[in-house]
Amino acid sequence: MSATQATSNSADAYFDCKDIHSYYGESYIVQGVSFSIKEGEILALLGRNGAGKSSTLRTISRLDDPQLKQGEIWLDGQPLHKMKSHEASVAGVGLVPEDRRIIPGLTVEENIKLAQIVEPVGWSIEQIYDLFPRLGERRKQEGITLSGGEQQMLAIGRALSRGLKLLLLDEPYEGLAPVIVQEIEKTLQYIRSQGMTTIIVEQNAVAALKLADRAVILDTGQLVYEGNAKEVLENEQLRQEYLAI
Repeated sequence: MSATQATSNSADAYFDCKDIHSYYGESYIVQGVSFSIKEGEILALLGRNGAGKSSTLRTISRLDDPQLKQGEIWLDGQPLHKMKSHEASVAGVGLVPEDRRIIPGLTVEENIKLAQIVEPVGWSIEQIYDLFPRLGERRKQEGITLSGGEQQMLAIGRALSRGLKLLLLDEPYEGLAPVIVQEIEKTLQYIRSQGMTTIIVEQNAVAALKLADRAVILDTGQLVYEGNAKEVLENEQLRQEYLAI
């Protein structure tokens, strides 16, 4: 598939974006993006800075900004495009933002328990501590005092503690040491083995592509490629033109 002729095959999609258009005020950010994901896949959503990647994630999670003006978003037969953010959350969408949003004044365990107030409940605290033993060791420590890597673990664990169907990760490797990146990668591989469907936005495109099953590349708010992640790694022209790698 060429970079300029990407199309979305949604026949057997678990998650499906159909021609979504999003705006920040009058600024036209996401310009007719369509792509689909099968259940249990990891999709890398890539592009240069300002391509519209994070805005696409925010649109999917139904945050007020940016505003979805046109298009449909479906998750397991549910019309996310008709929902508010709290309704999308209950429907199974979980966004882990770049700033992680650990709640000040709460311990690690309290951050997780607070997320479990929202129905349906997902992974238990014990399962999260099995996934991230460091969090178990620091369960009584205030969440914002953790290291950057530990805060990312907490943010992911907190998301999993709800009944997720779709995990959205915005720059999960940002500012992390390579050894911590490898640890997060192993965690995401395990989560995939448990059937979690995931979209990852990441400037470290090579790391994201090695982890992902499939890739979508955006350029100035438009989709320019959708296909196999391995194909992107092997396509030097595509990587240089749209990812600068």
